[in-house]
This record gives sequence, C-alpha cells and structure tokens, in this order.
Amino acid sequence: MHETQNKNDNPGVAKSDRNDVGLSDAQLSQPRRRMLDLVNRLHSTGVQVDIDLPQIAVIGSQSAGKSSLIEAISGITLPRAAGTCTRCPTECRLSHSDSPWQCKVSLRFITDKTGQLLGQVRNETFGPVIYNKAEVEDRIKRAQRAILNPSRPRKDFLVSEEDDSLPNEVNFSSNCVSLQISGPGVADLSFCDLPGLIASVSSKGHANDIALVESLVTSYIKKSSCIILLTVTCETDFENQGAHRLAKQYDPEGKRTIGVLTKPDRIPDGEQIHWLPFIRNEREPLDNNWYCVKQPSSSDIKQNITWDDARKREDDYFSMTSPWNELDSIYLKYLRTKNLVDRLSNVLSDLIAKRLPEIQDELDKTIIKTRQALHSLPRPPSSDPVNEIANMLYEFTADLHQHIDGVPGDDGLLQTIRPVQDRFRQAIRGTAPEFIPFERAKAANKRLEPPNFLVGDDEIDVVDPKEYGESLGAARKVVNEALEDEDEVVPEGKGKKTARKRQAEEMSDDAEESRRIYVDEVFARARKARTRELPGNYPFAVQKTFIVDIVKQWKQPALVYLQTVQTFMLAHTKMLVSKHFSEFGQGILEQRVRSIVHNHLKQCFKRAEERVLWVLETEENPFTVNYHYLSDYKSKFLAYYKSARDRETRGEIAAHIEGRATSRSSAPVASGSTTPSRTPGVIVLDTPTPASKKKRVSESESGSSTPAESGMPAVTKALALLAEVGLVGLKPDDLYKMLPADEMEPAIDIMANVRAYFQVAYKRFSDNIPQAVDHELVRGVERDILKTLCTKLGTNGPHSQRNCAELAQESPQIADRRQDLLKKVERLQTATVELMEIGL
Repeated sequence: MHETQNKNDNPGVAKSDRNDVGLSDAQLSQPRRRMLDLVNRLHSTGVQVDIDLPQIAVIGSQSAGKSSLIEAISGITLPRAAGTCTRCPTECRLSHSDSPWQCKVSLRFITDKTGQLLGQVRNETFGPVIYNKAEVEDRIKRAQRAILNPSRPRKDFLVSEEDDSLPNEVNFSSNCVSLQISGPGVADLSFCDLPGLIASVSSKGHANDIALVESLVTSYIKKSSCIILLTVTCETDFENQGAHRLAKQYDPEGKRTIGVLTKPDRIPDGEQIHWLPFIRNEREPLDNNWYCVKQPSSSDIKQNITWDDARKREDDYFSMTSPWNELDSIYLKYLRTKNLVDRLSNVLSDLIAKRLPEIQDELDKTIIKTRQALHSLPRPPSSDPVNEIANMLYEFTADLHQHIDGVPGDDGLLQTIRPVQDRFRQAIRGTAPEFIPFERAKAANKRLEPPNFLVGDDEIDVVDPKEYGESLGAARKVVNEALEDEDEVVPEGKGKKTARKRQAEEMSDDAEESRRIYVDEVFARARKARTRELPGNYPFAVQKTFIVDIVKQWKQPALVYLQTVQTFMLAHTKMLVSKHFSEFGQGILEQRVRSIVHNHLKQCFKRAEERVLWVLETEENPFTVNYHYLSDYKSKFLAYYKSARDRETRGEIAAHIEGRATSRSSAPVASGSTTPSRTPGVIVLDTPTPASKKKRVSESESGSSTPAESGMPAVTKALALLAEVGLVGLKPDDLYKMLPADEMEPAIDIMANVRAYFQVAYKRFSDNIPQAVDHELVRGVERDILKTLCTKLGTNGPHSQRNCAELAQESPQIADRRQDLLKKVERLQTATVELMEIGL
C-alpha cells in the first residue's frame, strides 16, 4: 500500500523511482554514510542542545527561493499558503533506510508560550507517522499553526479545519517543526529551513519581528559547525539582501558558507552579466564557491512536474540560455541542483569527519562538567528526614564543640579571640595611675623614669590595629552589623586623617597631663579626708577613692571586650551553620538553626554580661589576700617614689652621701682612737678610750688639725664631728634621719599603696573578665545546644516526621535544575553510546 502511494506522489516536485535524491547516492562510501547516519542519530538524542553538531542552515531573505531549494533536496513539498512556511524554523532530518518511506512530524519547544526559555527542550510528537508524501504538506502546515498558537491544544490543529485568515498568537517563533524522513533513496542529511529575513513589518506584524527573525537565524549560524547555505535571489539587487550581511558577520572569511543564486530566469535582460562574477568566485568569494540553480516555476508546480523533469528542465536552461552556457567549462560544475547537492554532501561529510573526534572530547568534558554541577546541588530530599536531620544536628554540635575547644589555623575561633583579649588587657593596663612624686608647681621640665622593676612583668602581646580592625570588620560584615563606631578609612597619601586620629592628636597632651596625679594633690586629698585620726594618720578612704576612680574606667573596656567576642562568636557560628546546613532542602533548616543559635547566643551574652557587671561591682571594694605580692610591690614603689623625690628635693645632700658611701677611703680619726672601719660604703668611728677623756692632747702639741681644716669629704667630716659629740657608729645613710621630715611622706606612702594594689587588681581583673566571658559566652554556646535545637525544631516530638519532612523539602528551582541536569547527562551518555557503536 505504501509503495503504491509513493509511486503516485503528485503535489509539488515529485520524484521518480529511478533516481536517488541528494546524499543517498549509492556511490558514497560506507564509512561516510555511517558517519552521516551517526550525526542524525545524535540529533535524535537531543544532544544538539548541549554541543555543536554539524548541520546545514538555509538562510535568505523572504521569497529568496529557499523553500523550492529545500523541496529539490528533500523530495517533499512545503506549504506555500500566506507565507506560513517562513514563520518558524523547519528542521529536516533525513536518513537513508531500506524500510518503506516514512515521515515523523514533531514539535520542538525551546520557549514557553510567553517566549521564556525552557529549562529542558520539549519534543512533542505531532500526529501519527506519515507514509504518503501527499500528506506531508498539510501536516507541516498544521504543525506550523500549532507552533504559532502555543496556548491552544495541539490536537485541535490535527483534527479541525483551519482558517488561514485567522490571526496567529505570534507572528514568528523560535520553536520549530521537526521532520524525520527515512526510506530508500532519502538523503542522509540534516538541515534547517529558517524564516526569511525581513526588512520591514507589515500592518499585521509587530515592531520586534525583524529583530526576532534575525536573532533566530543568528542562533543557528553563529555555531562553528553550522554550514550556511546562503540563498540569494537574482531578481533583487544583491546589496538589498540582508542575509549575506549576516552570514559575513559570523563567517567573515567565508569558510563555511555556500552561496546559492536562485531564480536566474527572472534576471532582467542585459543584467545577467552582473551575476557571473559570483559563479567565477570573483565577487564576494567563498571557500566553497557560489552556485546557481533553477527550480520549477509556479506554473510548473501546478502541472505536477516530476523531480526528473524538473532536473531535466534545469539542465536544459543552463545548457541553452546565455550567458550561462557561455561560461568556461571549469565553472559549469557550479550550475544545477545536483552539483550543489554533491558539494553539500562533500562539505558536510568532511565537517562530520573532522568534528566527530572533537564531539567525543566535548561529550566527555560536558559529562564531567554536568556531573560536577549535579554534585554542587544540595542533596536530594531524604527518604528518612528524621534520622538525617538528627545526624546533621549531632555533627554540627560536635563540630561546634571542637571549634570551642580549639582547632589549629589562623581562622580558628580561639585564634580570632586572642587579639581581643590582648587588646582588653592593654586597655586595663592603660588605666594605671600615673603618680608624680613632685609638687605640680615644681614639676615643670622634670622627667620621671619608668620603674625598671616592671620590665618583663607586664608583657602583653602587641596587637596590630590594622589587622585587628580588618578582622573585626570582617566578622561584623558576616553578621550584618553596622560599623557605627568605626571611622571612615581614607587611603594614605591623601593628606587626610580620621576624626578619631585628629581628636587624639589634639587631646593627647591634655589627656596625658590630666592622667598625672601629683604628690601635693594626693596630700591635699588625704588632709581633707582626715576626721578623728591621730596626727600623722590618714583614713583608708583616701586610697579607696583612688582605687574606685580607677575601677570605674574598667567598665567600658570590659563591655567592649564582651561585645567584640560576641561578634566573633556570631560570625563563627554562622559559618558553622552554613557549613552543615546550607545544602539541605530549600534552606529552611539552615535559617531555623541560625535563628535558634543566634537566640541561644543572646541568652549566653546576657548571662556573660551579668557576670562581667558582677565582677566590676566586686572590684569597687578593694580586696586581696595576696599579701606577699602586694607588700613586695608596695616596697618597690615606695622606694621608687622616695628615691625620685629625694633626688629632687635633697639632691645635693644625696650626692654627698652617695658619693661617700661608694668611697673606700676612711676618715681621719682623733688622737687616741682606733683605726676606723674599712667596710666599703660604710664609715664607723670607734669610741675614744677613757685615757683620752682625762687628758686631751692639744692641737698645737699633737700637730693635727680639726676635721674642718683637714680637707676630708664633707660626709666624712660630718660623721667625724658627730663622733666627737658621742654619736659614734653612724653610716652615711643615717644622715638622712637627721634631716627634717618630708611633709609629703604620707602622700608618698598612699601613692605606693594604690599603685601596688593596682598591679594586684588589674592582673586579677584581666584574668577574671576573659574567664567569665569564656565560661558564659564562648563555652556557654555549646551548653545544652543540641537539646535546644531538637526542642525548637520539633525533631523529637509527636510531629517530628511532619516537621522534618517540611524542613527537608527541596525548592522547586533546585528540583527542576536537578531534573534538567539528569536529563542532560542521559542525553550525553546516549550520544556517547552512539559514538562508541561507530568505533570512535
């Protein structure tokens, strides 16, 4: 039945049973035919969406003769009513087969009805398989109407009579009609008849139709494996046909473009000579040359001319019509459809032979890339969400515990907190009272050297302000906190300073002076504080006022330390939450866990803040049982202050005493006395004997001089004179006791007490605050966190299955993306199997 129908083909250009069409020539080698067949099979897998497959795209301006050319190559008749054939692409996938001739029509949708790209190309079969060529034209016409009216059911166009005068929903579409034609004598070829390029829009068209058609054509010809079959009608000036301009834009060297001149019989008399340079490849030269074909006229089509007759009339035209018959014999191969088809066959076959190894490599790389994209997606929903979420929560809390205990690396939690601790300790150390053992009025231009006994005692790691600021800024950015207290940073070299730096420079001198406490100020405060104390005694309240003033300065650094640690904790826990939950479901679980952990941190912060304030409150009342440490520092500071004051107030006497104390010379002694002591730095005069008391030898008799006249050091003279009046055994340092008492001595004692207590208290406070914050905030965050998470998430209650299913629900976008990638892998793997079968 089918054979009989094939023999009675009557519409359009019919084909006799004696000749093959196009690439079905039996002389083609078997390997080449197998490669051509393979590319067709690759097209059938849909892999052309993912990689560039060799094919032929037929382009040209409207009414350039494309449809007639397609009919001559494929052996089928295309619709010719009201320009419908040019409104959407028509893809022809031809394959040779020994089975009866057949045609399968399908619709390929790459966009939805609104014109938006689909994530996955959709192929829909349009009607049953056609075994009679006479039915192809009507089926294509209906298929094109279905493409142009995407919102209507497809079956409506198969069964109902369509009125071509009715308007379509869209004028042009990038969705296409796909024809799969196979049978004896059918070419092994893939090509696509694209809508003709338009220069203007009709009254029924839309303003964007020109751009839409050009974009559609471009999407095909921009691919490097696309052979551009450029049709140019000879009845219109070459310069007025935009298809050539577009082909040259994407194939500027003309390596993959084959030019075809159509309708040579419509060239006005005398103008044929203008087209011959194309055939001689002198004008707009192409690697594969220009061809000229003549297809049946409208009257010939109405007479149901056969394919053999059409080719014979074409041959007669070029053999008997000037100037075509006057061309040199070398150019005759560029005339007639058969020569064009042979050239298409060779070019496409060569391209396929070149591309197949590359296609295999592209398939392998694309499969790897697609699988990587699949692996990068969140995990698919679990069949047991309750246990999966429970395991995730357990792993998260275990990881949190590990980070709180400490992990190696610069980005560890404890590593980021350590500079904050050092900065806090520096701030507390900076509140040390700066006592000056001089009166304010006499302190001008006097310099007090720092005590050397504190060197190495107050060692604190220096924190780089820039690194610290960058670290804190990054943490705040993670938790989306505003840097309200930070100054705007201006690049160096601009001659600008931050407001904080300018203010610091302006106030540095005044601030430094305000921190100094002079001895007369301490003494004045002590005198004002006396009530019923005995003379020379001063109440402890004086020392306490100084201590309270110092402790008040500790509140701000302590709270800033707490808030800074909280910032790093928020940033670190957010990072851990994202690490464990970001790829699960739609992100609902991650958001819920982050919110729960954040609230848990708030409670920990509140408890830590209460503990910090409690520690601050206890420091307001001076207290220590570290008596040895306090006493040791008091004696050191007392000596330090006294020494500095004595050098200032008793400098001359001190110089004499210190010079004499370090001298090893002895003072002369009076007659009758024993030899003085030779102990270095100490001078001791022995008691005179009783005989000397009874009888003194006069200076004139003994020939000795008085101590004042002997030229001895002043201290030695003084000690000698004191010995004469009975004060024997004195040392040079004992002379200080004979000097008038320093009225500021009680103030010096208070200064030493307060400064010594500061050393005890600040070190204690510098430990207690970080310890409290670590206990309540850092370690506190992991305390009962697993129980809190399970309770808040409802993973252990009676509705745990429902709650976990909701948390594990995957977003539609991710689900669609996964399906698209899975289908892509399937297409690529199917194409790989096809390649393996041919032995590539």
